[in-house]
Amino acid sequence: MDRGRLEAFSDGVFAVAITLLVIGLAVPEPGRGALGQQLASHWPSFAAYMVSFFTIGIIWVNHHNLVRNFTAVDRPVLFLNLLLLFFVVTIPFATATVAAYLREGGADASLAAAIYQGVFLGMSLAFATLFWWSIRHRYLAVPLTGGAARTALVRFAIGNLAYAAAIGVAYLSAPASLLVSALVAVYYVFEQTPARRPAPAGGAQGDAEQWDAEPGGGDERGADGE
Repeated sequence: MDRGRLEAFSDGVFAVAITLLVIGLAVPEPGRGALGQQLASHWPSFAAYMVSFFTIGIIWVNHHNLVRNFTAVDRPVLFLNLLLLFFVVTIPFATATVAAYLREGGADASLAAAIYQGVFLGMSLAFATLFWWSIRHRYLAVPLTGGAARTALVRFAIGNLAYAAAIGVAYLSAPASLLVSALVAVYYVFEQTPARRPAPAGGAQGDAEQWDAEPGGGDERGADGE
């Protein structure tokens, strides 16, 4: 499959998922108290919406950075991408669930928060596996050296560990678990997939493109050390 078709299909799914989030934002009906008080009582919906919106947006940005550097797309890449999109389109459901139960507290709120974090963990693991597969099979336009590849994979693993920890945090405090998700989203704003950048004017032809995340030149060939 052409790389452009993969990215176009994925962009459509991201767009649908991020749009569905707004369905959970209901306007309070008149005559049921002051508008400000009603809006304040719906804080879980607004908090969950913001975290989910920015998380999906950041996934989309990093997905774009990764896919635009693919030189080939095989069947495993397609299915790994589908797995990623499976979790992405589940985020609106998880968001609505945690928003509905967060302010109630108790076991239901903890379970809702755990489901929310579980969806994020599945999404993050799918993305990391797609990233790993592209490195392992050298599908990147500018091969990522062993040192840079390991560094990038470790950075993604930190986010995975945070989501896994947030599942446990959910059973201690559901709101604190939501805060962990917000912090992970901020983390991934800076810890992006390595992106190509043009070399300085007058550089050698072979250095026309480099990886931003690459710490040094080196002669390592791949993440697997081959």
